[in-house]
Order: sequence, then structure tokens, then C-alpha cells
Amino acid sequence: MTEKTLADRIGDVPEPVPPRHPDVARWRPATAADIDTILALELAADRVDHPTYVTPRDEIEDIFESPFYDPPRDTLLGLDAQGRAVAIGVVFVHPSRDVHVNAYLMGRVHPDVRGRGIGRELMRWEHERMLQSLAGIDSTRDATIFVYAEETDTGARRLAERRGFVEERWFTTMVRDLALEIPDIVVDVGEPGDAGESGGAGEPASVDIALVPYDSSRKEATRAARNDAFRDHWGSLETPAERWAHFVDGPHLRADLSWLAVEGDRVVALALGSVNEDDWVAQGYSSVYIDLIGVTRDRRRRRLAPAVITALLRSARAAGLDKAVLDVDTESPTGANSLYGRLGFEPTERSVALVSHL
Repeated sequence: MTEKTLADRIGDVPEPVPPRHPDVARWRPATAADIDTILALELAADRVDHPTYVTPRDEIEDIFESPFYDPPRDTLLGLDAQGRAVAIGVVFVHPSRDVHVNAYLMGRVHPDVRGRGIGRELMRWEHERMLQSLAGIDSTRDATIFVYAEETDTGARRLAERRGFVEERWFTTMVRDLALEIPDIVVDVGEPGDAGESGGAGEPASVDIALVPYDSSRKEATRAARNDAFRDHWGSLETPAERWAHFVDGPHLRADLSWLAVEGDRVVALALGSVNEDDWVAQGYSSVYIDLIGVTRDRRRRRLAPAVITALLRSARAAGLDKAVLDVDTESPTGANSLYGRLGFEPTERSVALVSHL
């Protein structure tokens, strides 16, 4: 945090100049009526950028249903002369701003018209609009703008770098065959009187840790555990209750495949999995995607992470699924990528986060 506000650091930001390009007949803000048009663009881009998974429709719906987005000001849809969507840009500021201000530029260009300068114009508008938005936030917190791109999407990476973004963090997709043996994990629950990770010298450590499937009655306790577990993770902020409810009550989370480690009413570890059957055709196999794996900071190093992961793997195998998929920060402070490797996950694709610090 600095003494200067974001407005002081950014300075005067004029109204963003709308993009202009001969292959785009019209630029305008997107609306909920455009969801299927945007989805068609996203799916065309998915086949090139990351052919092993597809953008779910509800992810686009969220832009128009969530109170955290402002579509009239923070979206831009590019249409060609036939009315086909050829570009979409979305800017978003994370709602949790007490510790850090995180902002995101998200854009796609239809593969048929890439390499013509549309992406350059779109990213320019996104960046200008984001700077304008951040300058209006009364905060002295540090701020970071993020652009995420697949490793193979050299065009997007090059565009971000030309605007001053720097490649700072890499993420690896890892896949595990559920036909492989799943190890038995013995949880180290500690001993009474062992301060270890209990939070204070001489404070007894709990010995009553149970593995249970996720259910909605533990929704808030699981959110609290997620927020504690990810407090020291790069680029992570607290997930507010409304955004959390959208995820755990959404159409893809599979409670029957998701597991928690609990002490009484407190959740101390979680492995939450979702299923999007639209991915299966692209992947060539059925799968569960492990969205979140975390252990509260005072209960780490007790084998709780492998315990909830292997419980999830067994449930997914019993459900008849072929593989489990996850993404991991290659520099995770918990050494997660090494853990997943030991549990039989193999690396596949990579993506990169490009950042601009303000």
C-alpha cells in the first residue's frame, strides 16, 4: 500500500476511444440478448486456444447477472457486416478490495479474423477502460491488472507485452487417469498438547478431524476455509458470499464428488470438483475438474490435502469417470504441483499470467 490513491498514481484518464477496424462493422456494449452470439464466438476460439475444454454458457451469463459487472460500460462486442460476433472484450475489478485491488482484462477474437489488428484495438480499449475504472476507486491499496493467455496463444501474449504487461506466473494443467491405483492417505491429526500448527504455544491441537462429502449446509464454513487457505496464494483475494454462492450453487459443482476435512463445525481442508459434460467431447474422455484444493493455514502439513484429493478421486472413479483434471500455479507456496505429481497427475498444457502493477 502507498500513500497515493489510485487516481493519483494513474492520473487523468480520458474517455476510452472506441476501436475502429475495417473488418468490424459495429462495436457496442454487450447485453444479455447476446449470450448465445458470444458463446458461438467463445466456442470457435476455444477450438484453437484450448481444445481440451470449452467455455460454459453460465460463465457468459454471469457477466449479465452478477452485480460485480457493469456490462454497459465494461463490455465491448465487435460484430461483422453479417452480424456475427468477431470480438468480445470484458473488463472486471474484483469485488474484494480491502487488501489489494485486482483487475482483469478478458478478450477473444474469432480465429477467422485474427492477425488483422482487431485484437490490438480491442486490448487498447480494454486497457484504457480499466485505467479509467481504477482511477475512480478511492483506494491507496496496490493494484494489479491481469491478462491470462494460453502458452500457445502467442498473439495475445505479444499484444499484452506491447502494452507494458509482463509475464509473471505460469500455470500448468495436470491430468490423472482414475484407472490408476489411488493411494491410502493417513491424516496426521497431531496430538493433544502439540502446538505445531494449532495457532499458539501450548494450545492443544485437535485430534477430531473427519472426511465428509461437501453439502450445502457447510457452504459458509467452506468459503471461510477457502479464503483462509488462499490468503498467501499469488493473485488471490477473498471470495465474497454472493460470488461463492454462484459457484457452489451453480450447475457444474458436484457435491457427491467434493470432499471436506472438518473439525466439528469448522472446515479445515477442501477439494471441490465440477463436471461439464461439454468438455468430454473435446477431451475424448469423461472427467471431473478439481476447481479448488486448499488447507487452512493452521492445519497444513498434516496430509489433509492428499486426503481430500484422494477421497475425490475415489468418488469420481466410483461415478464412472475416466480422469481428473486440475490447474496449478507452478510456484505455489504450498508446493502443490509436486504433491499432485506424487498423486499421479501428469502435466499437459500451460497458461501464463501477464501483469501490470500500479
